[in-house]
Amino acid sequence: MVYVPPPPLLVVRSHDPRRRWRSLTLVAVAWLLSVAAVAGGLLLLRDHGIYRSDRAEVERMAKANGDLQQRIAILERSEQVARAATAELQQTLRDRQEQVSALRADLGFYSRLTGNGVKREGLAVQAISLARSAEARVYDFTITVTQNLKAGQLASGHVRLSVTGIQAGKLVTLAWAALAPNQDAEGLAFEFKYFQQLKGALMLPAGFMPNRIRAEADAGGDMGRAEQDFAWSEALTIPEIPDVHK
Repeated sequence: MVYVPPPPLLVVRSHDPRRRWRSLTLVAVAWLLSVAAVAGGLLLLRDHGIYRSDRAEVERMAKANGDLQQRIAILERSEQVARAATAELQQTLRDRQEQVSALRADLGFYSRLTGNGVKREGLAVQAISLARSAEARVYDFTITVTQNLKAGQLASGHVRLSVTGIQAGKLVTLAWAALAPNQDAEGLAFEFKYFQQLKGALMLPAGFMPNRIRAEADAGGDMGRAEQDFAWSEALTIPEIPDVHK
């Protein structure tokens, strides 16, 4: 008996071209989406790498900026210290120059007083210096009187001051009593062998413009009297002789 296979089953389907296009479209869209996803991933990785690179560069620049600011601060501090040291040195030099000038003035004074060949003379007003006081119109003064006529002999007496200037448009001379009403009317007393400095204060009236100051010393006897005029402006700048009483 011969086996005869059954006839094949036939399926009848209707032909729909739009369905085929839809399938192709879906496949294309899926492929495009996959391509876009891959491209997006690559871009994301690239942007992440650029971000990390930029961040590292920013951190490096920030560190360099911090180092520069610290260096600038150190340099500024060094400059401040150098300026302060320079100013202090200049002030020290000015002080030394003033001391040298004062010492030279003292040396000249002592040389004139005790040097060989110096003319022997009796009482003399050697110098006067003025300094403004904290009180208005009040001036502190220092008068230096000398004698080398008789070595070792005491000279004693009084010194009085008078000041000439302009007041109310007129030339006026103020006597000792008007300048120092609270002090001895005879003047400042002195007693010395070679020289002495006398200190005191005088007050000028309001509106008075001083021009010259006169010192009158009287020791009597062989020492005699001495008078000396000084310009007011010069008396304000004459260095004081060291305060020594011999």
